[in-house]
Amino acid sequence: MKCFFLRSVFGLVCVSASSVAWAAEVLRVLAWPGYADNDWISEFEKRFDARVEVTFIDTDEALWEKVSKNRGENFDVFAANTAEMQRYIDQAIAAPIKSSRIPNTKNQLSRFRGANKISGINRDGYLYAIPFVYSEMGLIYDKNQIKQAPVSMSELWNKKYQGKIVLHEGSNHNFSFTALAIGIKDPFNLNRQEMARSVNRLLELRDQKPFFYNSPEEGTQAFIKNKAALMFANYGLQQLKLLRAVGADVGYIVPKEGALAWLDCWAISMKAKNKSLAENWINFMLDKSVSNELTQRQGLTNTLTPSHLTARDKIIWIQSSEDFSLRSQYWDRIRLGNARGGNNQLKRSGSNVAVQ
Repeated sequence: MKCFFLRSVFGLVCVSASSVAWAAEVLRVLAWPGYADNDWISEFEKRFDARVEVTFIDTDEALWEKVSKNRGENFDVFAANTAEMQRYIDQAIAAPIKSSRIPNTKNQLSRFRGANKISGINRDGYLYAIPFVYSEMGLIYDKNQIKQAPVSMSELWNKKYQGKIVLHEGSNHNFSFTALAIGIKDPFNLNRQEMARSVNRLLELRDQKPFFYNSPEEGTQAFIKNKAALMFANYGLQQLKLLRAVGADVGYIVPKEGALAWLDCWAISMKAKNKSLAENWINFMLDKSVSNELTQRQGLTNTLTPSHLTARDKIIWIQSSEDFSLRSQYWDRIRLGNARGGNNQLKRSGSNVAVQ
């Protein structure tokens, strides 16, 4: 299918050439790359006699900027993770969804069929999003350097791996997995003392002289180039797939403390022009053929097919943090080796830090 990219106030919009002339209904989709491929769009358009316009985003900030403009009026359906959904619910941008109108939800794994139990997509007895795809953030290790698979995130602090650690640049997840590693019960809502403990541990992690990455591809490059032993896999199995594709002999674990995991869901705008068509889109994306193909293409885990995870693997869906801005400020100082600055200061004395 040919795809014309039209530049508009909404960004880059993909419109299929085959549908421009004849489609009566238009569905406006906001999605991450890989979530709305051309062949799927073409099939959906034929099946529902519709025209699909897709706008792609690559950051949570871009997602919020586009959806919140005109309070969601510019899109009918959008993809967001559980941690982000709360503000779309707060601002009355996301509309309640009845899972009974999305029949393919019956084919989802049990942990997703109970969507009413998933924090972040429920409010006052109403469901606001349907789980679609996810990835846990495990630990990747080089089998040539580490003969026995590690079991804990604490291995990132093992001094024998100094200069052989690869971390994701994001401040929020680094604080959360560090909080898990030191036994904090709720890694998303740190009190003053817990924040100080986490900062101390992150300063020790900085002393491991880690390499950093943003994208999955950058992570692969950093791991190979620097002959790393361990990597915090912010993108989970997607990164494992990339590393093995270039010949790396690597393993992957879900640590005993549990693995942070993002869960992307489909949500419908409160101001959707055609709610029924939006529901059909979500149901279509939960078709076994589409979900399984997404896993093959992207290396991400869908909500229909059993994955590598076992009942013993502890998965912790990410939530909004107590103060994203503050975490970011602290992380910037930790990265730069500067433990002071601003109204909230980090003071290091020996191996301890006080958060003021």
